[in-house]
Amino acid sequence: MKTVVTGGAGFIGSHLVKRLLDEGREVTVADDFSRGSVLNLHDLGVETEIRKADLRDYSQAAEALSGADVVFHLAASVGSVEYLHRDEMAELRALQSNLAIDTNVFRICLEKKVRKIVYASSVSVYPIDLQQKPGAVFSEESLQYFNPEGGYGWAKLLGEIQLGWMKNISRGMARIFNVYGPCTTLGETAQVVPALMSKALMYPKKDFIIWGNGTQSRCFLYVSDCVDALVKLEAKVSDKPVVVNVGSDQTIPVSMLAEKIVKISEKNIDIEYDPSKPVGPISRTANINKAGLLLEWQPKTSLDEGLRSTYDWVEKRLTRTQSFL
Repeated sequence: MKTVVTGGAGFIGSHLVKRLLDEGREVTVADDFSRGSVLNLHDLGVETEIRKADLRDYSQAAEALSGADVVFHLAASVGSVEYLHRDEMAELRALQSNLAIDTNVFRICLEKKVRKIVYASSVSVYPIDLQQKPGAVFSEESLQYFNPEGGYGWAKLLGEIQLGWMKNISRGMARIFNVYGPCTTLGETAQVVPALMSKALMYPKKDFIIWGNGTQSRCFLYVSDCVDALVKLEAKVSDKPVVVNVGSDQTIPVSMLAEKIVKISEKNIDIEYDPSKPVGPISRTANINKAGLLLEWQPKTSLDEGLRSTYDWVEKRLTRTQSFL
């Protein structure tokens, strides 16, 4: 049974590919290898068939997915709040790029009669007005009306709707919350954990500034736990779409996250806050009861353990690429 992982050289995708290969699966990576993601496969020691493709192009996507029995569809244009939501053009780019990727992948899966699809959806599909409320916790049933987070959220929501109409293919949708760990994206598209770690490593050459006042809260899931959920979801997919949250039910304010990272750095860092900068949602925490019952899944990696491992990797990667010199 041949498995194709779109976005398989990316952050979560590279870890998923390694997990599937370790289980003896035949795996092909379909990825455009943007932003140096090829280093991820090297760092993880992954050796498998690689097909470079811009999945926004139908012909390239069709070639990349040929022969697939199972598709883990993780490929997407993702990034930080600033990268995805800085202005209307950024919103439009995120919407159009991700819609093009999803539409091609889903169309080809139908044409090639793929047996199973596991789709990486997002917490961003939940109403953004609810995410602006302190202490917000989201279950799968929280999607009672449509008001997702910007262009990226709309694209993921429309991806779920497309999958809902695709009969004769077993489908699973993972609404992924904040995932962190080795091979995470660095640079301008980095999300909060690697962004703060990069700032700590660059300190005191650059100031350690947190966007907002630090009260915004998130739940954080270590990448190996995310991969475990995706693999378990594949085993539960059916002709009626299976939708689960993949995240942590433990929340933490960004200010406390920053303090943990500063402690790991062993530096005397002066933490500064900039309330003028965009911070995204005020609160987004996952209710993972459904995943626990249906998939028999729970996160295993503590935040402290995961942050330590991630910090070590970020330090090595930045040193290797000289990104902070």
